[in-house]
Amino acid sequence: MSTPIRFFFRGAVHEVSGVAPTQTILQHLREDLHCTGTKEGCAEGDCGACTVVVGSLEQDGLELKAVNSCIQFTPTLDGKALFTVEDLQQPDGKLHPVQQALVECHGSQCGFCTPGFAMSLWGMYLKEEARTPSRCEIDDALSGNLCRCTGYRPIIDAAQRMTELPRVDFDRAVLAEQLRALQRESGVVYSAHGQVFHAPRTLDELVAARVAHPDAVLLAGSTDVGLWVTKQMRELTDIIYLGHVNELKTVRETEGAIEIGAGVSLQDAYAAVCRHYPRELTELWQRFASLPIRNAGTLGGNVANGSPIGDSMPWLIALGSTLVLRGPEGERTLALEDFYLGYQQKDLRPGEFVQGLRVPMPRPNRAFRTYKLAKRFDQDISAVCAAFALELDDAGLVRDARIAFGGMAATPKRAALAEAALRGRAWDEASMREAMAALARDYAPLSDMRASSSYRMQAAQNLLRRFWLETRVENPLPADALNAFAVNAFAVGA
Repeated sequence: MSTPIRFFFRGAVHEVSGVAPTQTILQHLREDLHCTGTKEGCAEGDCGACTVVVGSLEQDGLELKAVNSCIQFTPTLDGKALFTVEDLQQPDGKLHPVQQALVECHGSQCGFCTPGFAMSLWGMYLKEEARTPSRCEIDDALSGNLCRCTGYRPIIDAAQRMTELPRVDFDRAVLAEQLRALQRESGVVYSAHGQVFHAPRTLDELVAARVAHPDAVLLAGSTDVGLWVTKQMRELTDIIYLGHVNELKTVRETEGAIEIGAGVSLQDAYAAVCRHYPRELTELWQRFASLPIRNAGTLGGNVANGSPIGDSMPWLIALGSTLVLRGPEGERTLALEDFYLGYQQKDLRPGEFVQGLRVPMPRPNRAFRTYKLAKRFDQDISAVCAAFALELDDAGLVRDARIAFGGMAATPKRAALAEAALRGRAWDEASMREAMAALARDYAPLSDMRASSSYRMQAAQNLLRRFWLETRVENPLPADALNAFAVNAFAVGA
Protein backbone atom coordinates (compact mmCIF):
# COMPACT_ATOMS: atom_id res chain seq x y z
CA MET A 1 0.00 0.00 0.00
CA SER A 2 1.28 3.44 -0.93
CA THR A 3 1.64 6.04 1.83
CA PRO A 4 0.76 9.63 0.85
CA ILE A 5 3.47 12.27 1.04
CA ARG A 6 2.84 15.02 3.62
CA PHE A 7 4.60 18.35 3.90
CA PHE A 8 3.90 21.81 5.26
CA PHE A 9 2.98 24.36 2.59
CA ARG A 10 1.27 27.76 2.63
CA GLY A 11 0.26 27.48 6.28
CA ALA A 12 -1.18 23.97 6.18
CA VAL A 13 -0.29 20.31 5.78
CA HIS A 14 -0.32 19.38 2.11
CA GLU A 15 -0.85 15.74 1.11
CA VAL A 16 0.28 14.26 -2.19
CA SER A 17 -0.65 10.97 -3.83
CA GLY A 18 -0.92 9.76 -7.38
CA VAL A 19 2.01 11.72 -8.81
CA ALA A 20 5.06 9.93 -10.14
CA PRO A 21 7.87 9.55 -7.57
CA THR A 22 10.19 11.28 -10.05
CA GLN A 23 7.96 14.31 -10.46
CA THR A 24 10.06 17.31 -9.51
CA ILE A 25 9.04 19.83 -6.88
CA LEU A 26 9.02 22.46 -9.62
CA GLN A 27 6.57 20.44 -11.69
CA HIS A 28 4.34 19.89 -8.68
CA LEU A 29 4.34 23.61 -7.88
CA ARG A 30 3.55 24.80 -11.37
CA GLU A 31 1.38 22.01 -12.77
CA ASP A 32 -0.51 20.73 -9.72
CA LEU A 33 -0.55 23.63 -7.26
CA HIS A 34 -0.56 26.40 -9.91
CA CYS A 35 2.08 28.36 -7.99
CA THR A 36 3.82 29.81 -11.01
CA GLY A 37 6.11 32.29 -9.29
CA THR A 38 8.85 29.66 -9.28
CA LYS A 39 10.29 29.44 -12.78
CA GLU A 40 11.97 26.77 -14.89
CA GLY A 41 15.11 27.88 -16.66
CA CYS A 42 17.62 25.10 -17.15
CA ALA A 43 16.01 22.08 -15.42
CA GLU A 44 19.44 20.98 -14.25
CA GLY A 45 20.18 23.07 -11.16
CA ASP A 46 22.38 25.65 -12.86
CA CYS A 47 20.39 28.86 -13.32
CA GLY A 48 18.55 29.23 -9.99
CA ALA A 49 15.24 30.46 -11.43
CA CYS A 50 13.54 27.58 -9.61
CA THR A 51 15.09 28.25 -6.18
CA VAL A 52 12.90 27.46 -3.18
CA VAL A 53 13.62 27.13 0.54
CA VAL A 54 13.04 23.79 2.27
CA GLY A 55 12.71 23.48 6.03
CA SER A 56 13.52 20.22 7.79
CA LEU A 57 14.05 18.94 11.31
CA GLU A 58 17.60 17.75 11.71
CA GLN A 59 19.56 16.57 14.73
CA ASP A 60 20.69 20.14 15.46
CA GLY A 61 17.17 21.53 15.11
CA LEU A 62 15.32 23.30 12.32
CA GLU A 63 17.24 23.89 9.09
CA LEU A 64 16.12 26.20 6.29
CA LYS A 65 18.07 25.85 3.05
CA ALA A 66 17.76 27.19 -0.47
CA VAL A 67 17.67 24.37 -3.06
CA ASN A 68 16.90 23.91 -6.74
CA SER A 69 13.33 22.64 -7.10
CA CYS A 70 13.88 21.58 -10.73
CA ILE A 71 15.93 18.51 -9.75
CA GLN A 72 14.40 17.59 -6.39
CA PHE A 73 11.70 14.91 -6.43
CA THR A 74 8.37 15.67 -4.77
CA PRO A 75 8.39 12.66 -2.36
CA THR A 76 11.62 13.96 -0.77
CA LEU A 77 9.46 16.68 0.85
CA ASP A 78 7.77 14.22 3.18
CA GLY A 79 7.93 15.60 6.73
CA LYS A 80 9.41 18.92 5.58
CA ALA A 81 8.23 22.45 4.78
CA LEU A 82 8.29 24.12 1.38
CA PHE A 83 8.55 27.87 0.89
CA THR A 84 8.28 29.67 -2.45
CA VAL A 85 8.32 33.29 -3.56
CA GLU A 86 4.57 33.43 -2.91
CA ASP A 87 5.29 33.05 0.81
CA LEU A 88 7.32 36.24 1.09
CA GLN A 89 4.49 38.76 1.00
CA GLN A 90 3.46 39.72 4.54
CA PRO A 91 -0.03 39.08 5.97
CA ASP A 92 -0.86 42.79 5.76
CA GLY A 93 0.00 42.81 2.05
CA LYS A 94 3.36 44.54 2.41
CA LEU A 95 6.42 43.31 0.60
CA HIS A 96 9.07 41.40 2.51
CA PRO A 97 12.31 43.39 2.99
CA VAL A 98 13.94 41.11 0.41
CA GLN A 99 11.33 42.07 -2.16
CA GLN A 100 11.29 45.74 -1.15
CA ALA A 101 15.07 45.93 -1.46
CA LEU A 102 14.93 44.45 -4.97
CA VAL A 103 12.35 47.10 -5.91
CA GLU A 104 14.30 49.99 -4.40
CA CYS A 105 17.61 48.91 -5.93
CA HIS A 106 16.12 48.11 -9.36
CA GLY A 107 17.23 44.51 -9.03
CA SER A 108 14.79 43.17 -11.63
CA GLN A 109 14.38 43.79 -15.34
CA CYS A 110 12.70 41.00 -17.31
CA GLY A 111 11.82 39.40 -13.97
CA PHE A 112 12.21 35.77 -14.98
CA CYS A 113 15.12 35.09 -12.63
CA THR A 114 13.87 37.40 -9.86
CA PRO A 115 11.84 34.84 -7.84
CA GLY A 116 14.91 32.62 -7.58
CA PHE A 117 17.08 35.54 -6.50
CA ALA A 118 14.47 36.53 -3.95
CA MET A 119 14.45 33.05 -2.42
CA SER A 120 18.24 32.86 -2.29
CA LEU A 121 18.28 36.27 -0.61
CA TRP A 122 15.55 35.15 1.80
CA GLY A 123 17.62 32.09 2.70
CA MET A 124 20.51 34.44 3.52
CA TYR A 125 18.16 36.84 5.33
CA LEU A 126 17.06 34.03 7.65
CA LYS A 127 20.66 33.03 8.30
CA GLU A 128 22.23 36.45 8.80
CA GLU A 129 19.45 37.84 11.02
CA ALA A 130 20.04 41.58 11.51
CA ARG A 131 23.66 41.64 10.35
CA THR A 132 24.55 43.14 6.99
CA PRO A 133 26.22 40.35 4.98
CA SER A 134 29.67 40.83 3.51
CA ARG A 135 30.24 40.95 -0.23
CA CYS A 136 31.81 37.48 -0.09
CA GLU A 137 28.76 36.08 1.72
CA ILE A 138 26.44 37.70 -0.82
CA ASP A 139 28.40 36.28 -3.74
CA ASP A 140 28.29 32.82 -2.16
CA ALA A 141 24.54 32.99 -1.45
CA LEU A 142 23.84 34.06 -5.05
CA SER A 143 26.36 31.69 -6.66
CA GLY A 144 23.54 29.49 -7.95
CA ASN A 145 21.50 32.28 -9.56
CA LEU A 146 22.05 33.58 -13.09
CA CYS A 147 20.68 36.84 -14.52
CA ARG A 148 20.97 38.01 -18.11
CA CYS A 149 19.69 41.57 -17.57
CA THR A 150 20.93 43.46 -14.55
CA GLY A 151 24.65 42.74 -14.44
CA TYR A 152 24.20 41.71 -10.77
CA ARG A 153 25.18 45.03 -9.19
CA PRO A 154 21.58 46.07 -8.36
CA ILE A 155 20.91 42.61 -6.91
CA ILE A 156 24.02 42.82 -4.73
CA ASP A 157 22.88 46.28 -3.65
CA ALA A 158 19.52 44.75 -2.68
CA ALA A 159 21.27 42.08 -0.62
CA GLN A 160 22.90 44.83 1.40
CA ARG A 161 19.81 47.01 1.54
CA MET A 162 17.43 44.30 2.81
CA THR A 163 18.97 44.26 6.29
CA GLU A 164 18.61 48.04 6.59
CA LEU A 165 14.82 47.86 6.26
CA PRO A 166 12.53 47.12 9.25
CA ARG A 167 13.12 43.56 10.34
CA VAL A 168 10.58 40.80 9.62
CA ASP A 169 11.12 37.86 11.96
CA PHE A 170 10.46 34.22 11.15
CA ASP A 171 8.96 32.05 13.91
CA ARG A 172 11.20 28.99 13.84
CA ALA A 173 9.69 27.48 16.98
CA VAL A 174 6.22 27.34 15.46
CA LEU A 175 7.48 25.73 12.25
CA ALA A 176 9.55 23.20 14.20
CA GLU A 177 6.46 22.19 16.16
CA GLN A 178 4.43 21.83 12.97
CA LEU A 179 7.12 19.62 11.44
CA ARG A 180 7.36 17.43 14.54
CA ALA A 181 3.75 16.45 13.99
CA LEU A 182 4.67 15.23 10.49
CA GLN A 183 7.58 12.98 11.49
CA ARG A 184 7.16 9.25 10.99
CA GLU A 185 8.37 6.54 13.33
CA SER A 186 9.34 4.12 10.56
CA GLY A 187 10.07 4.11 6.86
CA VAL A 188 7.39 4.56 4.24
CA VAL A 189 6.80 3.35 0.72
CA TYR A 190 5.18 5.62 -1.82
CA SER A 191 4.21 4.31 -5.25
CA ALA A 192 2.51 5.63 -8.38
CA HIS A 193 2.75 5.21 -12.15
CA GLY A 194 4.68 1.95 -11.81
CA GLN A 195 7.44 3.56 -9.74
CA VAL A 196 8.20 2.89 -6.07
CA PHE A 197 9.86 5.34 -3.66
CA HIS A 198 11.28 3.70 -0.53
CA ALA A 199 12.12 6.04 2.36
CA PRO A 200 13.72 4.11 5.25
CA ARG A 201 14.21 5.88 8.59
CA THR A 202 17.01 3.81 10.10
CA LEU A 203 20.23 2.24 8.93
CA ASP A 204 18.82 -1.24 9.46
CA GLU A 205 15.77 -0.39 7.35
CA LEU A 206 18.10 0.92 4.65
CA VAL A 207 20.14 -2.30 4.66
CA ALA A 208 16.93 -4.36 4.38
CA ALA A 209 15.60 -2.19 1.54
CA ARG A 210 18.89 -2.46 -0.34
CA VAL A 211 18.89 -6.26 -0.04
CA ALA A 212 15.26 -6.49 -1.11
CA HIS A 213 15.75 -4.11 -4.05
CA PRO A 214 19.32 -4.55 -5.29
CA ASP A 215 18.65 -2.73 -8.56
CA ALA A 216 17.04 0.31 -6.97
CA VAL A 217 18.63 3.72 -7.45
CA LEU A 218 20.03 5.16 -4.23
CA LEU A 219 18.92 8.79 -3.96
CA ALA A 220 20.63 11.27 -1.63
CA GLY A 221 20.76 14.93 -2.71
CA SER A 222 19.38 14.36 -6.24
CA THR A 223 21.92 16.78 -7.72
CA ASP A 224 23.01 14.06 -10.15
CA VAL A 225 20.09 11.61 -10.21
CA GLY A 226 17.67 14.48 -10.83
CA LEU A 227 19.39 15.14 -14.15
CA TRP A 228 18.95 11.51 -15.15
CA VAL A 229 15.24 12.27 -15.23
CA THR A 230 15.11 15.89 -16.42
CA LYS A 231 17.84 15.68 -19.06
CA GLN A 232 18.35 12.01 -19.94
CA MET A 233 14.63 11.14 -19.64
CA ARG A 234 15.46 7.94 -17.77
CA GLU A 235 12.68 5.90 -16.20
CA LEU A 236 13.51 4.99 -12.61
CA THR A 237 11.44 2.09 -11.36
CA ASP A 238 12.67 1.67 -7.79
CA ILE A 239 14.22 4.44 -5.69
CA ILE A 240 15.64 4.20 -2.18
CA TYR A 241 15.85 7.63 -0.56
CA LEU A 242 18.58 8.15 2.05
CA GLY A 243 17.49 11.57 3.26
CA HIS A 244 15.56 10.39 6.31
CA VAL A 245 18.24 8.10 7.77
CA ASN A 246 19.64 10.14 10.65
CA GLU A 247 22.53 7.74 11.24
CA LEU A 248 23.92 8.85 7.86
CA LYS A 249 23.76 12.55 8.77
CA THR A 250 26.21 12.73 11.64
CA VAL A 251 29.61 14.44 11.89
CA ARG A 252 31.86 13.25 14.68
CA GLU A 253 35.42 14.19 15.54
CA THR A 254 37.73 11.58 17.03
CA GLU A 255 41.35 11.96 18.04
CA GLY A 256 42.66 11.22 14.59
CA ALA A 257 39.79 11.71 12.13
CA ILE A 258 36.64 13.57 11.16
CA GLU A 259 33.90 10.97 10.64
CA ILE A 260 31.29 12.17 8.16
CA GLY A 261 28.11 10.24 7.40
CA ALA A 262 27.22 9.68 3.76
CA GLY A 263 24.03 11.72 4.17
CA VAL A 264 25.74 14.88 5.40
CA SER A 265 25.26 17.71 2.93
CA LEU A 266 28.23 19.00 0.99
CA GLN A 267 27.83 22.37 2.69
CA ASP A 268 27.93 20.88 6.20
CA ALA A 269 30.67 18.39 5.36
CA TYR A 270 32.98 21.06 3.93
CA ALA A 271 32.22 23.31 6.91
CA ALA A 272 33.28 20.54 9.28
CA VAL A 273 36.51 19.77 7.43
CA CYS A 274 37.40 23.41 6.83
CA ARG A 275 37.43 24.04 10.56
CA HIS A 276 40.63 21.99 10.55
CA TYR A 277 41.89 22.88 7.06
CA PRO A 278 40.76 26.51 6.61
CA ARG A 279 43.67 27.68 4.48
CA GLU A 280 43.77 24.58 2.32
CA LEU A 281 40.10 23.92 1.55
CA THR A 282 38.02 27.07 2.02
CA GLU A 283 38.41 28.30 -1.56
CA LEU A 284 37.57 24.89 -2.98
CA TRP A 285 34.51 24.79 -0.70
CA GLN A 286 33.35 28.14 -2.02
CA ARG A 287 34.00 27.11 -5.63
CA PHE A 288 32.26 23.74 -5.38
CA ALA A 289 29.15 24.12 -7.56
CA SER A 290 26.76 26.62 -5.91
CA LEU A 291 25.22 27.03 -2.48
CA PRO A 292 21.85 25.42 -3.41
CA ILE A 293 23.69 22.43 -4.87
CA ARG A 294 25.88 22.12 -1.77
CA ASN A 295 22.79 22.43 0.42
CA ALA A 296 21.15 19.48 -1.33
CA GLY A 297 24.03 17.26 -2.46
CA THR A 298 25.92 15.03 -0.05
CA LEU A 299 29.60 14.23 0.33
CA GLY A 300 28.75 10.51 0.34
CA GLY A 301 26.84 10.88 -2.91
CA ASN A 302 29.71 12.79 -4.48
CA VAL A 303 32.11 10.02 -3.53
CA ALA A 304 29.76 7.18 -4.48
CA ASN A 305 29.14 8.77 -7.87
CA GLY A 306 32.88 8.66 -8.49
CA SER A 307 32.96 11.17 -11.32
CA PRO A 308 36.48 11.56 -12.75
CA ILE A 309 35.96 15.34 -12.61
CA GLY A 310 34.54 15.46 -9.08
CA ASP A 311 36.19 18.00 -6.79
CA SER A 312 35.97 16.13 -3.47
CA MET A 313 37.85 12.96 -4.27
CA PRO A 314 41.34 14.40 -5.01
CA TRP A 315 41.72 16.07 -1.62
CA LEU A 316 40.08 13.18 0.22
CA ILE A 317 42.53 10.78 -1.44
CA ALA A 318 45.52 13.05 -0.85
CA LEU A 319 44.72 13.15 2.87
CA GLY A 320 44.43 9.34 3.00
CA SER A 321 40.69 9.22 3.73
CA THR A 322 38.97 5.92 4.42
CA LEU A 323 35.63 4.84 3.06
CA VAL A 324 33.12 3.06 5.29
CA LEU A 325 30.80 0.71 3.39
CA ARG A 326 27.73 -0.99 4.84
CA GLY A 327 26.00 -4.13 3.65
CA PRO A 328 24.06 -7.11 4.92
CA GLU A 329 27.26 -8.55 6.42
CA GLY A 330 28.12 -5.37 8.33
CA GLU A 331 30.71 -2.64 7.85
CA ARG A 332 33.74 -2.75 5.59
CA THR A 333 36.45 -0.15 5.26
CA LEU A 334 38.93 0.54 2.49
CA ALA A 335 41.14 3.35 1.29
CA LEU A 336 39.15 5.71 -0.91
CA GLU A 337 41.51 5.39 -3.87
CA ASP A 338 40.91 1.61 -3.87
CA PHE A 339 37.16 2.15 -4.27
CA TYR A 340 37.45 3.21 -7.92
CA LEU A 341 38.18 0.28 -10.23
CA GLY A 342 37.51 1.99 -13.56
CA TYR A 343 35.19 4.50 -15.17
CA GLN A 344 31.90 4.26 -13.22
CA GLN A 345 33.15 1.00 -11.66
CA LYS A 346 33.44 0.69 -7.88
CA ASP A 347 34.41 -1.94 -5.36
CA LEU A 348 30.89 -2.55 -4.06
CA ARG A 349 29.68 -5.98 -2.99
CA PRO A 350 26.03 -7.04 -3.39
CA GLY A 351 23.83 -5.01 -1.08
CA GLU A 352 26.58 -2.55 -0.08
CA PHE A 353 26.35 1.22 -0.03
CA VAL A 354 28.52 4.08 1.19
CA GLN A 355 27.89 4.69 4.88
CA GLY A 356 30.49 7.38 5.56
CA LEU A 357 34.05 8.65 5.38
CA ARG A 358 36.90 9.13 7.81
CA VAL A 359 39.04 12.14 7.00
CA PRO A 360 42.40 12.32 8.82
CA MET A 361 43.07 15.30 11.06
CA PRO A 362 46.01 17.62 10.32
CA ARG A 363 49.42 16.28 11.29
CA PRO A 364 52.68 18.09 12.08
CA ASN A 365 55.14 18.49 9.19
CA ARG A 366 52.47 17.80 6.58
CA ALA A 367 51.94 20.36 3.84
CA PHE A 368 48.56 20.14 2.12
CA ARG A 369 47.02 22.17 -0.71
CA THR A 370 44.12 21.93 -3.16
CA TYR A 371 43.74 23.76 -6.46
CA LYS A 372 40.86 24.02 -8.93
CA LEU A 373 41.12 25.27 -12.51
CA ALA A 374 37.86 26.14 -14.26
CA LYS A 375 36.55 28.74 -16.69
CA ARG A 376 34.44 30.41 -13.99
CA PHE A 377 35.21 31.01 -10.33
CA ASP A 378 32.15 29.19 -9.02
CA GLN A 379 29.40 26.94 -10.34
CA ASP A 380 31.68 25.34 -12.90
CA ILE A 381 33.09 21.86 -13.39
CA SER A 382 36.84 21.61 -13.08
CA ALA A 383 39.13 21.13 -16.03
CA VAL A 384 41.77 20.04 -13.51
CA CYS A 385 41.44 19.61 -9.77
CA ALA A 386 44.62 18.85 -7.84
CA ALA A 387 45.48 17.92 -4.27
CA PHE A 388 48.93 17.51 -2.75
CA ALA A 389 49.95 16.25 0.68
CA LEU A 390 53.62 16.06 1.60
CA GLU A 391 55.29 15.03 4.86
CA LEU A 392 58.88 15.97 5.65
CA ASP A 393 61.15 14.42 8.25
CA ASP A 394 63.41 16.41 10.58
CA ALA A 395 66.18 16.39 7.99
CA GLY A 396 63.92 18.00 5.38
CA LEU A 397 63.53 14.82 3.31
CA VAL A 398 60.17 13.75 1.92
CA ARG A 399 58.86 11.02 4.18
CA ASP A 400 55.61 10.55 2.27
CA ALA A 401 53.90 12.14 -0.72
CA ARG A 402 50.29 11.76 -1.83
CA ILE A 403 49.22 13.42 -5.08
CA ALA A 404 45.73 13.05 -6.57
CA PHE A 405 43.99 14.65 -9.54
CA GLY A 406 40.51 14.92 -10.95
CA GLY A 407 40.03 15.46 -14.68
CA MET A 408 43.22 13.62 -15.61
CA ALA A 409 42.01 10.02 -15.88
CA ALA A 410 38.89 7.84 -16.02
CA THR A 411 38.76 7.89 -12.22
CA PRO A 412 40.07 10.13 -9.44
CA LYS A 413 43.62 8.80 -9.38
CA ARG A 414 46.88 9.11 -7.46
CA ALA A 415 50.10 10.01 -9.27
CA ALA A 416 52.12 6.98 -8.20
CA LEU A 417 55.24 7.72 -10.26
CA ALA A 418 55.37 11.37 -9.26
CA GLU A 419 55.01 10.36 -5.62
CA ALA A 420 57.85 7.85 -5.97
CA ALA A 421 60.06 10.53 -7.50
CA LEU A 422 59.70 12.58 -4.33
CA ARG A 423 59.95 10.03 -1.52
CA GLY A 424 63.28 10.06 0.27
CA ARG A 425 64.42 13.16 -1.60
CA ALA A 426 64.96 16.72 -0.45
CA TRP A 427 61.95 18.95 -1.18
CA ASP A 428 63.89 21.06 -3.62
CA GLU A 429 63.52 22.24 -7.21
CA ALA A 430 65.35 19.27 -8.69
CA SER A 431 63.06 16.68 -7.11
CA MET A 432 60.03 18.79 -7.90
CA ARG A 433 60.98 18.90 -11.58
CA GLU A 434 61.49 15.13 -11.67
CA ALA A 435 58.02 14.70 -10.20
CA MET A 436 56.62 17.10 -12.81
CA ALA A 437 58.13 14.95 -15.56
CA ALA A 438 56.75 11.79 -13.93
CA LEU A 439 53.20 13.17 -14.14
CA ALA A 440 53.37 12.69 -17.90
CA ARG A 441 53.76 8.95 -17.26
CA ASP A 442 51.09 8.85 -14.56
CA TYR A 443 48.32 10.30 -16.72
CA ALA A 444 47.11 10.40 -20.31
CA PRO A 445 44.29 12.98 -20.07
CA LEU A 446 41.60 13.38 -22.69
CA SER A 447 40.63 16.46 -24.66
CA ASP A 448 37.05 17.65 -24.27
CA MET A 449 34.96 20.81 -24.10
CA ARG A 450 36.66 21.92 -20.88
CA ALA A 451 40.31 21.57 -21.85
CA SER A 452 42.70 19.90 -24.22
CA SER A 453 44.91 17.00 -23.20
CA SER A 454 48.03 19.14 -23.51
CA TYR A 455 46.53 21.93 -21.41
CA ARG A 456 45.54 19.50 -18.67
CA MET A 457 49.02 18.03 -18.52
CA GLN A 458 50.74 21.40 -18.49
CA ALA A 459 48.32 22.69 -15.87
CA ALA A 460 48.84 19.64 -13.65
CA GLN A 461 52.61 20.02 -13.83
CA ASN A 462 52.41 23.74 -13.12
CA LEU A 463 50.14 23.14 -10.12
CA LEU A 464 52.78 20.82 -8.70
CA ARG A 465 55.30 23.60 -9.20
CA ARG A 466 52.96 26.05 -7.49
CA PHE A 467 52.65 23.66 -4.55
CA TRP A 468 56.45 23.58 -4.27
CA LEU A 469 56.69 27.37 -4.43
CA GLU A 470 54.19 27.68 -1.59
CA THR A 471 55.66 24.95 0.63
CA ARG A 472 59.41 24.88 -0.10
CA VAL A 473 61.63 24.97 2.96
CA GLU A 474 63.34 28.23 2.08
CA ASN A 475 61.42 31.39 1.19
CA PRO A 476 57.97 29.89 0.50
CA LEU A 477 55.58 32.15 -1.40
CA PRO A 478 52.25 33.05 0.21
CA ALA A 479 49.31 31.44 -1.58
CA ASP A 480 47.76 34.81 -2.42
CA ALA A 481 50.83 35.79 -4.40
CA LEU A 482 49.96 33.28 -7.11
CA ASN A 483 46.16 33.49 -7.11
CA ALA A 484 46.07 36.03 -9.91
CA PHE A 485 47.75 33.50 -12.17
CA ALA A 486 46.17 30.27 -10.91
CA VAL A 487 42.47 30.98 -10.45
CA ASN A 488 40.59 30.70 -13.74
CA ALA A 489 43.94 30.51 -15.55
CA PHE A 490 42.95 29.03 -18.89
CA ALA A 491 45.38 28.96 -21.78
CA VAL A 492 44.27 30.34 -25.13
CA GLY A 493 42.65 27.56 -27.13
CA ALA A 494 42.48 25.16 -24.17
